[in-house]
Amino acid sequence: MSLIDWLRIDPNFIQQLINGLTLGSIYGLIAIGYTMVFGIIGMVNFAHGDVFMLSAFIALIFFVLLTSVLGIGSVALALFLVMLIAMVLTSLWGWALERLAYRPLRGSFRLAPLISAIGVSIFLSNFVQVAQGARNKPTPPMLPDVIPLFERDGYVVALSYKQLIIMLTTIVMLAIFWYVVQRTSLGRAQRACEQDRKMAALVGIDVDRTIAITFVLGAALAAIAGTMYLLYYGVVNFADGFVPGVKAFTAAVLGGIGSLPGAVIGGLIIGLVEVMWSAYFSIAYKDVAAFSILIIVLTFMPSGILGRPEVEKV
Repeated sequence: MSLIDWLRIDPNFIQQLINGLTLGSIYGLIAIGYTMVFGIIGMVNFAHGDVFMLSAFIALIFFVLLTSVLGIGSVALALFLVMLIAMVLTSLWGWALERLAYRPLRGSFRLAPLISAIGVSIFLSNFVQVAQGARNKPTPPMLPDVIPLFERDGYVVALSYKQLIIMLTTIVMLAIFWYVVQRTSLGRAQRACEQDRKMAALVGIDVDRTIAITFVLGAALAAIAGTMYLLYYGVVNFADGFVPGVKAFTAAVLGGIGSLPGAVIGGLIIGLVEVMWSAYFSIAYKDVAAFSILIIVLTFMPSGILGRPEVEKV
């Protein structure tokens, strides 16, 4: 008798737990990009969700190109190449957006970069709609195989290969970016800019370069999340940037904006609440449940789960 049987845990609960962790991992990948940009310049990059959507379309186009046109038979190899291409192209978009839409407004009043970010979001959404059309764009089936975990009363709990890839990718990316921020010269420059950009510039840090690299890294993470989203759902739409982007931002705030592990934890919580509510209650109110958790947590922990209280500079 397995531990699951001995505890009499509902197998549907275990399956939904796996599904929630998978969805939360995607939210967590997007949320890391939000929290990196906010942590260094104190600005919410509301275009980040649409950069994620754009990267999903880039992944879709190159996946079809590699498998159907160039004839690459290995889905794993095609996905790896697609992710690399999407990271490069989306990083260029991230650099261009920072250089053209955000840097000129950095010294302006506080709402100017926010308005610019919203404008960029609308531009990217409409650009993809015009370029790719308004209908859903499906992909050929990718990695349909599953790993059966256990069976009870005819219900088989399974972990698909794509779910495993998504969760492992999130863990690896969190570890890499945490190391970059905490243990490298770039990370030290980012943390210095976070504390005081003027003082960082006085001690020789290239603030513009550091912020641009942060946008590039955030866009690369959005590209990985977009590829994982395409792998998981197998379809993408021009409107897919807004809702996942808002939920990822919610996850970053929930986990403590500025904390990379907090962003992933927030994403996992949002994903689990959304999936569990859809499975056991009304799917129409899954978003209400997710945002209600945010309100409850911030009521008792205003800085988020792993966030640090903001210290007022005098």
